[in-house]
Amino acid sequence: MPRIARMLNDGERTIYHVISRTALDGFPFGDIEKEELVKITRQFSLIYYSDIIGYCVMGNHFHLLVKMYPGQNFTDEEIKRRFTQHYGDERGFGEDDFEYYRKKWSNLSEFVREVKQTFSRFYNKLHNRRGTLWGERFKSVIVEDGQTLINCLAYIDLNPVRAGIVKLPEDYRWSSLGYHVQSGNQDDFLSTDFGLVEFNVMDEKERLRRYRRYVYEADALTKASNSLGKSFAGTIENEALEEERKAKFNLNRIQRFTYRTRYFSDSGIIGSKKFVMLNYQRCKSHFQCRHEKKPKPIKGLDGIYSLKRLMA
Repeated sequence: MPRIARMLNDGERTIYHVISRTALDGFPFGDIEKEELVKITRQFSLIYYSDIIGYCVMGNHFHLLVKMYPGQNFTDEEIKRRFTQHYGDERGFGEDDFEYYRKKWSNLSEFVREVKQTFSRFYNKLHNRRGTLWGERFKSVIVEDGQTLINCLAYIDLNPVRAGIVKLPEDYRWSSLGYHVQSGNQDDFLSTDFGLVEFNVMDEKERLRRYRRYVYEADALTKASNSLGKSFAGTIENEALEEERKAKFNLNRIQRFTYRTRYFSDSGIIGSKKFVMLNYQRCKSHFQCRHEKKPKPIKGLDGIYSLKRLMA
């Protein structure tokens, strides 16, 4: 069966949540590998027409929240500057190259491909191995700016907390929140527009403070990790059981957020009803079903809809 074409908004500024997993068993990415993957991502983000909003590199996969810009937004002079910055003065540049790189450097698939291939060469050389490093092709979800984006960003930054690696998200070195706090967003690697319009009127320090507050309120870290994180191991702890009894087994905001996070990685398109429907119409040819798809509200995330799409 041929692969389903990836949903991409060519010619328009678009935010994507990218997820890619290794084909290797266990957790092959240690500190050195995680550091290099972040470094490579930063290098290519300077060449491609992109803003990195968030990321998290885990032991066997990574998340990337990236805003891609259309190539027509960039002048020939800017394209030539980026080419020289990337390849140096020795490599020739012809007139036909303007259109080629205008298209290539605005393409999400090309961006992720170069990041992954460059990292694969590094990893195989480091470990004296050959062969495939990555599993199936990466997943990508089209994400609406605003409330949807900041929910998705919080989901990404909370990955190491949910995995039990750290208690606080900023303690994890290889995530966007960790990078903001630990390095002061060195070299302005990350965008400080956290998706909310009201953040734009504040200085970067205040924006980061408000985003941190949002992350903490979104998952109530300690409580969520203690009461939810171990409940899937086969037995429910007495403390968690008592809390559920007191709540009469109603889902609280923390749980609703936790259980809905799969939509940030598997929904295909996520955002307001209008945003999902608009992008579905653009990408309608990607779907093989005969019936018209309709945006579905995500319970627990008010005002956010998804277009459930099981293929990557």
